[in-house]
Amino acid sequence: MKITFIGAAHEVTGSCTLVETGKTKFLVDCGMEQGPDMYENRNLPVSPTEIDFLFLTHAHIDHSGKLPLLVKNGFRGKIYSTDATRRLCSVMLSDSAHIQMSDAEWKNRKAKRSGKGAYEPLYDQNDVDATMSLFESYGYTKDFAVTEGISARFFDAGHLLGSSSVKLRLTEDGKECTVIFSGDIGNSERPLLCDPQMPDEADVVITESTYGDRAHDAVRPDYEKKLTELLTETFEKGGNLVIPSFAVGRTQELLYLLRGIKERHAVKYDFPVYLDSPLAVEATKIYASPDMRDYYDEETLTLLSRGINPITFDGLHVSVTTEDSKAINTDPTPKVIIASSGMCEAGRIRHHLKYNLWRKECTVLFIGYQVEGTLGRRLLDGEKTVNILGEEINVAAKIDRLDGISAHADKEGLLHWLGSMKKRPRRVYVNHGDDTACEAYAKAVGRKLLINAVAPYSGGCYDLLSDVCYDPGNMQKLQKRTALPAKNKPSVAWTKLFAAGVRLSDLIERSRGMKSKELMQLTNQINSLCNKWGKTVKNKKKKR
Repeated sequence: MKITFIGAAHEVTGSCTLVETGKTKFLVDCGMEQGPDMYENRNLPVSPTEIDFLFLTHAHIDHSGKLPLLVKNGFRGKIYSTDATRRLCSVMLSDSAHIQMSDAEWKNRKAKRSGKGAYEPLYDQNDVDATMSLFESYGYTKDFAVTEGISARFFDAGHLLGSSSVKLRLTEDGKECTVIFSGDIGNSERPLLCDPQMPDEADVVITESTYGDRAHDAVRPDYEKKLTELLTETFEKGGNLVIPSFAVGRTQELLYLLRGIKERHAVKYDFPVYLDSPLAVEATKIYASPDMRDYYDEETLTLLSRGINPITFDGLHVSVTTEDSKAINTDPTPKVIIASSGMCEAGRIRHHLKYNLWRKECTVLFIGYQVEGTLGRRLLDGEKTVNILGEEINVAAKIDRLDGISAHADKEGLLHWLGSMKKRPRRVYVNHGDDTACEAYAKAVGRKLLINAVAPYSGGCYDLLSDVCYDPGNMQKLQKRTALPAKNKPSVAWTKLFAAGVRLSDLIERSRGMKSKELMQLTNQINSLCNKWGKTVKNKKKKR
């Protein structure tokens, strides 16, 4: 009974974990990495065709974003999730496919002009459609059999509409192991959603640690008060309040807060709110669906019982087309602009930052976690000039954050979630946190809860029954490279070559145990390739 950590190991995004028991192989999450890599992720040690099924904790792209790629490469098993997760994935993965195709179109136009090879997107809408056909949905706290020796149950993680922790009962050769994957654990007392459900018992727990080294304010912040103050301050100066927001989850919570502010006339200006994200618009429709009531907290259900839609209001304008988006910045009326992405790495928010960052009367408000190296993180860290869409922009706007609105529990929240178990686990694996956070949280679990905890690296492989480590994983941190001049940046072709080299290195690592004859054959082929191209590469360097 083995577990192998692939993504979100000593990093915050790209969650993906492989479990092998008997003849069965399955994944928990298959997410896309966001922001720069701190460590080189190992490849899946098995082919997608060998994976029998998959559990998806929630719809965020860093947990679901590579599902269509998995399907494209041959995965045909069931994807188990809640119904809300399935519905949100239908729009989020379609949006991701659109981004992939748009990027490919732009890169291929550029490649054609320079005579370079074609760029292939990770996946397209056909792959998304194939992925959605594999979903099978279950509600919270209901046991369901998956296959012989494996049953599962979802618990409300309180992080996103439909988000879940997954409890698995695994049996192999008469030996049983109960495993809980936390997914992303939500912060308590957040708008719309219920608080996280506490787990009952487990032998092994795999837990996130996004905020594993920090604490939210001891007293729950008054989100409406802070937002009201920022709105008033910005509008009195004649500026715009620009909010980079994650299209699914955080945006809907923000709309909930703005609806309350407008309802109570807390701001004297009758300000418009522009929701500039096609994905956010579609996600908001799902949030507002009558059949999503099972996922809401009591406060939200009370509003719904009074016939009040908790996330829509007069003065809310949705922007779908590119023309709609462009028109927002031509209107001088002080306004709220909500646009994705939340870390400012892509999407329409970059255009709005380009038009508003240099204006001292404007405010840019962050309401979510910013991964190291992203534009959002650099703005929060105080950079005075940033490059946006090829143009250097002076940062004169006020940069602020709404503390405590995080969708993730802090260290104490995570410890409370884990420590609430009637029967403590014998082993905890800590993932989904950067270097500092996951190591700090693993130590906190050991010190405060007296549980054996470790933070695995990508490729780290362990026995779920004995806790034996088969492979510690890739512990080598990627060297930070200084930014190269445009003319020295690696070409697409070189990037593909480098990826092929990484793949070869991974192949060599996995070749242990092969017959000596096979190993010598592989060695000779690699040496022959190096001999063939060695002189060519050497001559190229001399010419430089």
